[in-house]
Amino acid sequence: MTDPIIRINDLGKTFGSGMRLSLAKQADEVRAVDGCSFEINRGETLALVGESGCGKSTLGRLLLRLIDATAGKVYFENTELTNLPAARMRDMRRHLQMIFQDPYGSLSPRRTIAQIIAEPLDVFGLVRSGRQRRERVADLMTQVGLSPSFMDRHPRQFSGGQRQRIGIARAIAVDPSFIVADEPVSALDVSVQAQIINLMQDLQKQKGFSFLFIAHDLAVVRHIADRVAVMYLGRIVEIGPKKQIYGMPQHPYTQALLSAAPEPDPDRKGKRIILEGDVPSPKRVPSGCSFHTRCPIRQDICGIERPPLREVAPGQLTACHFAKPFPIPRPTASQAVPA
Repeated sequence: MTDPIIRINDLGKTFGSGMRLSLAKQADEVRAVDGCSFEINRGETLALVGESGCGKSTLGRLLLRLIDATAGKVYFENTELTNLPAARMRDMRRHLQMIFQDPYGSLSPRRTIAQIIAEPLDVFGLVRSGRQRRERVADLMTQVGLSPSFMDRHPRQFSGGQRQRIGIARAIAVDPSFIVADEPVSALDVSVQAQIINLMQDLQKQKGFSFLFIAHDLAVVRHIADRVAVMYLGRIVEIGPKKQIYGMPQHPYTQALLSAAPEPDPDRKGKRIILEGDVPSPKRVPSGCSFHTRCPIRQDICGIERPPLREVAPGQLTACHFAKPFPIPRPTASQAVPA
């Protein structure tokens, strides 16, 4: 039985360029997120993958209401966030935090590490004295593998991996229930990436929070995710358990992404799928299936009718007209439950 902590229904975000082609035409619009719907369960990591510019980061910010949606709804537990008054939304942010991609740009160079980590504690009034504040900061630094003796230093005195640990300490300071991690290891060396991923998994086991983990590295996703959602031009084209997405991808775009991922065993490497053309502009999203202009199996219906997400295997949904549902195995006579 699932226990959703985040639900989104038909979520969309359109940005206007502010430039008008003529008096009769509306401003150019960019559909960054277009009708996305899914759930994230309590204690789960849902990885969101796709090419650069497909709308992953925008979707993550919509979930936290760092930007406002132009369509659809976001629910945290049983509370709708999309129309929540500002005062209530401020209180809600204690449960919703973010880890940013850039460990250099996300920390103020003017503040000490203690000031950076303690900021959310101060905002929500969770410490009553300077001594309690420093004790809490020291505990958080220990949890993320940093020495508390460093708390009076500035970000410039730390490496990229250490700075990302500081960002993680700031995110978990208020004991959130849900964290959006926006490509948190993409700017780090490979060896450091593994350390940060392991740290995030250990903290999740200890504290029980849920992740939306945004990434483009499928090797990292394979290590950390419980489920995977694949995004293309602002739309979710496939979503399901990690084992099924990697083992039996049904959408041609998912298949192409996986075929391009590095394979440690050369003997197991399958045929590389080369997609035609470039990603269309989000100002001119193709009609019907947004992927049909590059799809190797496209037919006439693909340019006319937008395929809905439909179940092709238990828990696996795919938006493709030609995805073939996998049969659900029936129990044999020896496995059947007696009446």
